[in-house]
Amino acid sequence: MPAMPERPRRVRVQRDGPLLVEGPVEVVGDDGEVTVSKRFTVALCTCRRTRTPPWCDTSHRRREERHRNRQGEGDAV
Repeated sequence: MPAMPERPRRVRVQRDGPLLVEGPVEVVGDDGEVTVSKRFTVALCTCRRTRTPPWCDTSHRRREERHRNRQGEGDAV
């Protein structure tokens, strides 16, 4: 069993964005692959569009921009 951290790890949930996790972290994928980051905070992708899983590459931002543009179409008078 891993040693307990001095204090609990903090995970910040962002609406329509990644999970921000205080590092360092080890992420175990569904295939058992372990990915390690020693950064002080990491962003874990939740939109599943990233090209660098499990890390967020801000692909969710491009989707939001397209969605906003579509909502604005047809609003002009």
